[in-house]
Amino acid sequence: MTATRTTTDLRALAEPFELPNGFVIPNRLVKAALSEGLGRKDFSPGSRIDNLYRRWADSGVGLSVTGNVMVDRHQTGEPGNVVVEDRRDLDDLERWAATAKAGGSKVWVQINHPGRQIPRTVGTHPVAPSAIALPGSAKLFATPRALSRGEVKDIIRRFATTAEIVVEAGFDGVQIHGAHGYLISQFLSPLSNRRTDDWGGTPEKRHRFVLEIVRAMRERVGAEVPVGIKLNSADFQKGGFSEDESIEVVHKLAEEGIDLLEISGGTYATSAMLGVDPSLKESTRKREAYFMAYAERVRATLPELPLMLTGGFRTADGMVDALESGAIDLVGLGRPLCVDPDFPAEVLAGRTDESVVVPHRTGLRLLDNLTEITYYSVQLWRMGNGKEPAPDRHPALNVGQYLLHNGLESLRPKRA
Repeated sequence: MTATRTTTDLRALAEPFELPNGFVIPNRLVKAALSEGLGRKDFSPGSRIDNLYRRWADSGVGLSVTGNVMVDRHQTGEPGNVVVEDRRDLDDLERWAATAKAGGSKVWVQINHPGRQIPRTVGTHPVAPSAIALPGSAKLFATPRALSRGEVKDIIRRFATTAEIVVEAGFDGVQIHGAHGYLISQFLSPLSNRRTDDWGGTPEKRHRFVLEIVRAMRERVGAEVPVGIKLNSADFQKGGFSEDESIEVVHKLAEEGIDLLEISGGTYATSAMLGVDPSLKESTRKREAYFMAYAERVRATLPELPLMLTGGFRTADGMVDALESGAIDLVGLGRPLCVDPDFPAEVLAGRTDESVVVPHRTGLRLLDNLTEITYYSVQLWRMGNGKEPAPDRHPALNVGQYLLHNGLESLRPKRA
């Protein structure tokens, strides 16, 4: 498409951004975390992840966030997850970091624990704050076992250990995955956390888990290494983690010195982050930034907290308008980089102004979620195999490839 923005107009996207700790991100475009599913069977990163990040290295983003690095090899969310629980794969991690940073962007590692969101084909002994099964999962997920107090503390230690190791390997920072229904989200939500001990029963106790992870990480990596978090604006479930409570958690995170808040929303039962959930108004989709109203609330009460918004950005106009509104500091891009890895660079050069991404909707929520996930996952796997994305490929072929890659029962929404 012929560009409509001038170089002057695009300056808002090209400007560097400095975090409060002095860390500088070269421009305002960020590759948001995407669960690659390209790790080896022994949970180490390998050549396919290197191929993918080599393709993204010159994408034009100022910051790239990896997807879903897990803290426990016995608790992974999907086939192909990378796990970092010790230094056995340090050489591979160093190579991955160097490859991803070769084009000049900064690179952070997203660190996660799936909690109850483990398909039966991946693991049959999930753990969670409480023994409550994932709703609406068609028995694809086993009912989790409630974590003991000692296990909760061990997971906090694991998050900190993973952060320390990836920074040692050469990654520039870390992001805690606190969204999309994974373990931290499970602790935050009163629907999934029914504990009555020090880790649940009141909002303050439900919030403790994520705050202790931030403290443990900071102790290991120091003040100069950025520690960010991806957090739900809400989980869009009745009686769940509300927007008001999310704002309360953000204030506590700010007190702990979190360096960057990435705003997202939803769970895999209500995939607001995918843009196919009917709870999203059409006006919100057209505005592109799905969670802008929440960002504006955060900015009004915490003006100094750096904010990144991910979900829905497709045009240069939408990105520039969001930045110039003052509500956010960084634009997160996910699916556009799956189908066009050069999209950010093309936007910054004024050669394009719109992504080819179009949500695939049939009106059936589960089918819509699966179609979206398989479509973009297959693009990542193509790049991991040294091929270019194939955005015009028929969805049925993508579903077939997904089934071959992961197995029938692992078909589920998969977004970091």
